[in-house]
Amino acid sequence: MTHSDRRIRIMLVDDHKTLLWGLGRLIDTEAAHMIVVGTARDCASAVELAAEVSPDVVLLDIDLGGACSLDIVPALLADQRAKVLVLSGTRDRELLDKAVMSGVRGVVSKDEPAETVIKAIEKVHEGELWLDRAMMGRVFEAMRNPQAVRRQDPELEKIAQLTAKEKKICSMIAAGGGAVNKALAQQLFISEHTLRNHLTAIYHKLGVSNRLDLYVFATRHRLDQHQA
Repeated sequence: MTHSDRRIRIMLVDDHKTLLWGLGRLIDTEAAHMIVVGTARDCASAVELAAEVSPDVVLLDIDLGGACSLDIVPALLADQRAKVLVLSGTRDRELLDKAVMSGVRGVVSKDEPAETVIKAIEKVHEGELWLDRAMMGRVFEAMRNPQAVRRQDPELEKIAQLTAKEKKICSMIAAGGGAVNKALAQQLFISEHTLRNHLTAIYHKLGVSNRLDLYVFATRHRLDQHQA
């Protein structure tokens, strides 16, 4: 079977059973070149399922039971084949722009007709972006003038306050997850006491309370890509 013959593997993530059923039914009946390989209703199960089924495209509801699903986009993109298409019922421009900047390939409204949803999945799978003209303009402006975007994003301003050593620590925590302080200190060639001092400073600068909050923040902002 050639790549062009293989059906597009779709994973659906939405907290509403009826919408999951409807999307699955839509793909089964209207898109013979696609197959639903799994469905999830919350962030944790979505990340776990994506690792199991290796989807080509994840159709992700931006709001999962009151939780913003954008926090799991980096984890969904860990499989470099996967592309994320956000299904949105919001008109919050800032939130939708944040979705694109987090790595999603497109945004499709829940109000769009079935054929538009299918077309969006196809285009995203092919490596294209599925964005309206206004959003595309904002994305290009962010690429052209990233400093302006940073000035508008308080969380990026927080990251800019970190020292090189603190960024390195965030990088290691994002990459290592549950590594204990002793192991981190050994890798950094510093004492545990010094590491705790660094962590206290990091918590203060980023506005987080503990290691778990720091891990979530670091993963969301891809701090594992920072180098000391």
